[in-house]
Amino acid sequence: MDIAALSMVMSQSRVQESAGIAIMKVAMDTGKDNAIQMTEIMKNSIVDPNLGNNLDVSV
Repeated sequence: MDIAALSMVMSQSRVQESAGIAIMKVAMDTGKDNAIQMTEIMKNSIVDPNLGNNLDVSV
């Protein structure tokens, strides 16, 4: 393999690696945003902490 071909292969490899890292960063940011939103929803949904403690059963 000549030097020019080797250089092209290495360059393409770097581009693919950079693209993969960029996509992973976007996915991590999206996951972080989703976790923050879920936490906010859970904080806002707590109405009564005693709700569900007692169960009335009749047959």
